[in-house]
Amino acid sequence: MGVEDQLTRSRIKNAQAIARHGGIAAAVQSGQLPERLDATLSELIVLGLLKQGVRQYFTVFGHGSTDIGEVLRIYQDAGLVRVFGLRSEIEASHAAAALNWVSGQTAAVITSIGPGALQALAASLVPASDGLGVWYLMGDETTEDEGFNMQQIPKHEQHLFLNLAATMGKAYSLHTPSALPTALRRGANCVHHPFKPAPFYLLAPMNTQAIYIHDFNLRELPDVARIEVGPASQGYDLAAAWIRQSQRVLVKIGGGARNAAMELAQFLELADAVCVHTPMASGILPYTHPRCMAVGGSKGSLCGNYAMEHADLLVAIGTRAVCQSDSSRTGYPNVKRVVNINPDIDDATHYADTLALVGDAAATLSQLNVHLEKSSQGPCTPTSKWLTDCQEQKNQWEAFKQLRYDRPVLPDAFWGKEVLTQPAAIKTTADWAQGKDIVFFFDAGDVQANGFQVITDSRPGQSFTDTGASYMGFAVSALLASAALQTPPFFLAFTGDGSFTMSPQVLIDGMEYGARGCILMLDNNRMGAISGLQQAQYGQDFATFNHQPVDYLRWAESVPGVLALSGGTSPAKLRAALDRAYQHPALSLVHVPVYYGENPLGGMGVFGRWNVGNWVEETQYRRHQIGL
Repeated sequence: MGVEDQLTRSRIKNAQAIARHGGIAAAVQSGQLPERLDATLSELIVLGLLKQGVRQYFTVFGHGSTDIGEVLRIYQDAGLVRVFGLRSEIEASHAAAALNWVSGQTAAVITSIGPGALQALAASLVPASDGLGVWYLMGDETTEDEGFNMQQIPKHEQHLFLNLAATMGKAYSLHTPSALPTALRRGANCVHHPFKPAPFYLLAPMNTQAIYIHDFNLRELPDVARIEVGPASQGYDLAAAWIRQSQRVLVKIGGGARNAAMELAQFLELADAVCVHTPMASGILPYTHPRCMAVGGSKGSLCGNYAMEHADLLVAIGTRAVCQSDSSRTGYPNVKRVVNINPDIDDATHYADTLALVGDAAATLSQLNVHLEKSSQGPCTPTSKWLTDCQEQKNQWEAFKQLRYDRPVLPDAFWGKEVLTQPAAIKTTADWAQGKDIVFFFDAGDVQANGFQVITDSRPGQSFTDTGASYMGFAVSALLASAALQTPPFFLAFTGDGSFTMSPQVLIDGMEYGARGCILMLDNNRMGAISGLQQAQYGQDFATFNHQPVDYLRWAESVPGVLALSGGTSPAKLRAALDRAYQHPALSLVHVPVYYGENPLGGMGVFGRWNVGNWVEETQYRRHQIGL
């Protein structure tokens, strides 16, 4: 024990050669790294991911991942990778997803066998739903089937966890170590997919990780294939004709339109259209743009839902049509035709009476704009009735919001005093952040819904909200991603008390690894979104609240280095706390008691439909009557 053996010396030599020469190919060319290498499967996995640019590892090591952990220790010592040893696989997954979302960097999540892998699999709903590329390397049962391995799925069958992972997305088991190049290629094609990146699950049986592979040809380690998707190949003339024949054109923007801001703005003018965006697409068209009607759906806006309700033609761009975003397929009762721009055939053909333009959003819109210009009888009227009607609804939405901002505090029965409302707390924070290099993350629940109704982004990347999986604890875990960036913006996580308690370990791990940012906890002592839904449907909330307050400030203060601050009960006190948090070089938590109750000024309201609970029969009936 403690003696550096030949395998360790070999790994150190390989890592140092790569670090010295700046990459695998250069190290091979120099002669310092053999092109045909003797190495364990674990080291070759790390080399394969390194060749694809994976340098950040969010890990919870266990008995199912000890050998790869040892490889990463050596490669981190050489400066090739950075390893974050964390306390929760869910936190690890969220941090990797947030890193990819904010910066485009691809990270890997490493777990042991069994419970840890299952937790990471559950959390991978976020990148799977939001289109983010993340590698998952999970320990798995041994290949020789000598009997049950501790923590495997206890059935007398093979590849059970592979089946689970393959149900979630794309997966590969390294049952045969020499199949590694194929596994890495399939993984690269998945996490770097040109229009639908996703998690990839690489299962490493415990007895194959340390297998020594002789004379492995490093040339077999695949690079990332860079593939660009072009415009749709046909359908432009018909799409232009439909648009010219319509009186009320609505564009629904999803996350797949992030690259199409310039083309979108031109299209809206040519088509005399207005747009409504999903929460994920905030900022693609600035909120202040006269043709932007903000969010729409079951938690939309007055203007967004008005536009959806009255449009006669829908142009869907880069959207999956998530239930809340299109009011469970009832959001467009007067739409007769749909033009759907999406490179994914299933998403492009989601609605009835659809002309599917299967291609990249920006490239396809650019071509469609050319056809609209050719078919134009002149410039569209800048003050058409459709635009004027929608803008009047936007004015009403602004007045609706202002009423809530003008009454920032309300008396609350639980707190026994006047406290800030969530709209006021979010608006105060958004105004405070103007001009600062700050990125917002919104956790699931009423914080999230109030957030995307209040936020007025002017560009993509100002705020991130996981409305795909709506995973509680995502936002606070996302703060850890700041530690993986060289010059990160200031990360601010809007969270509720319910979401924070799903992932409080970020306080410990964030301080350990140098994360910087603020957790703004809006505490109503409950899962407010579900309490509100219960009351709206059945007149009574149940099992979604606590009877006693929790002292979250003392909780945060117990972690060395965390700055715990009271956000107070007024906008001025909240701004003062945010100022202190912004100056703090590490993590901070600002606790704000917020209102929950029946006063409509306490929230942003609900303006659409949703196929849940006792609304199901009416919503489904309406959907089938519409027939879209």
